[in-house]
Amino acid sequence: MKFVKLLMLIASLLVISCATKRPEGQTEAEVLFKEAKELVAKSRYIQATEKLNAIRSQYPYSFYATHAELLQADILFSQENYAESAAAYILFRDFHPKYNELGYVVFRISESFYRQLPETFDRDLSAGIEAIKYFNELISTYSNTEYVKDAQKRISQIEDMLEKKEIYIADFYFKTKDFYAAKIRYQDILTTLKDESERPRIMARIEESEKRYVPVPATQPN
Repeated sequence: MKFVKLLMLIASLLVISCATKRPEGQTEAEVLFKEAKELVAKSRYIQATEKLNAIRSQYPYSFYATHAELLQADILFSQENYAESAAAYILFRDFHPKYNELGYVVFRISESFYRQLPETFDRDLSAGIEAIKYFNELISTYSNTEYVKDAQKRISQIEDMLEKKEIYIADFYFKTKDFYAAKIRYQDILTTLKDESERPRIMARIEESEKRYVPVPATQPN
């Protein structure tokens, strides 16, 4: 019986030892960073953030301080806090303009805005406009990266949503008999129209708006 208890005690000590064993590293900052990455892999983001904060506060000039900033942005992205992750990635890019993987950073900025888009086009699409801006930057500045194809697809998707939103607004003006505003909107849409199946309907709406528009008489001075 004593032997069994001894084995259980040894096993418990081994478990505790394994649980508390830290990764190897030449500096404490490196150890903390490795611990943070292990925690991120297990989706333990709060604990990982504590490790990263320790690096940034205790070892601000360490090689790993920069990596800690980027990993913190990645954590926000993984938590689907996209507004916060966009801000964190932008801040990282501004403070580290010579970082060797800025293509990744710009892609994540773009993705952070892209993932804030609503499911339907009739809501606020301002995040999509920001996403296009950064996707275009990625394509023009980091054209050799693996992210370009995804960026091009995303731009096309967002442009489709923006076009549908513009048509939706123009149709609203037409239905509410604000024919002058409707005509101006429809004419603007035609200059960049991607969905050619809409062209005949829009042109017909422009023609009808011109016929039905009644100018408001100017007020005569007394």
